[in-house]
Amino acid sequence: MGFPGLPGRLAQVRETIAACQDRTGWTHPVSIVAVTKTHGPDAVRAAVAAGLTMVGENRVQEALGKQESLLDCPIEWHLIGSLQRKKARQVVGRFRLIHSVDRIELARELHKRAAPGTRQAVLVQVNCSDEEQKGGVLPADLAALLEAMAPLDRLDVRGLMTMAALTPDERVQRRAFARLRGLRDESTAAGFDVPELSMGMSGDYPIAVEEGATMLRLGTVLLGERHQ
Repeated sequence: MGFPGLPGRLAQVRETIAACQDRTGWTHPVSIVAVTKTHGPDAVRAAVAAGLTMVGENRVQEALGKQESLLDCPIEWHLIGSLQRKKARQVVGRFRLIHSVDRIELARELHKRAAPGTRQAVLVQVNCSDEEQKGGVLPADLAALLEAMAPLDRLDVRGLMTMAALTPDERVQRRAFARLRGLRDESTAAGFDVPELSMGMSGDYPIAVEEGATMLRLGTVLLGERHQ
């Protein structure tokens, strides 16, 4: 058993989520996506054995390889890393949710590659940390992107995603997460149905939960340090 501490770590994470929601008054369910990048298929099997059903991968080729070796495993695959337009054809229909749509050209390519009569679920990634190296549409441009994506009927836009700056400063983390929640609320008021908030990773997920996260992307806190 490669990950004997996983069930206990997961229980601790769930307790933390509950405590954070109690403090801030949130009552909605919070989903956990186990981030298994750079770990082998055994990490995915361990996550499923512990009761997790959602697995997140950053790199398309690594994820597709794991999918082929885990056909017998009941997994909901999520693509959480940046996605090049040229790889859109490889991911449509292979991932339950794509977290990183941040430009209309990519959205149109995903729509084009989706089979007629199907819908690919996606989140719109927003750069809420004002870091140039981070992916994501700028907050000021989110409304225009959602408007442009609205006619793409083979896409199911479920919500928004962001990453906070890599910093121990909780004020900086909170500002990014609160910003995404505010953008979600503004988008909802404008008529877009985007309830999901994918935000919070191993180093900052309690703050994300306090700010209303509906989905967490957790790797190290569950599986330990990653292999390189």
